[in-house]
Amino acid sequence: MVKTVLKIDGMMCGMCEAHMNDLVRKCFQVKKVSSNAKKGITEVTSENEIDTLLAESEIEKIGYHLISSESSPYEKKGLFSFGK
Repeated sequence: MVKTVLKIDGMMCGMCEAHMNDLVRKCFQVKKVSSNAKKGITEVTSENEIDTLLAESEIEKIGYHLISSESSPYEKKGLFSFGK
């Protein structure tokens, strides 16, 4: 699993967050996506890294700007993660 944080310029409200989440779900196979307009980020959890060039292109098409992206391995946190 991979967690990708997209830093996005232009999100202003909850509707912007919804548009961004819908776009990510449409373009990529994701396990989870959530956006925060106040922080200007979209967090994506997926099996594989997302294509950031495609993400940038698609984000521009709906009126926002991808400033940066950062991917890192994602490990699910939970009750059974002790001893790992």
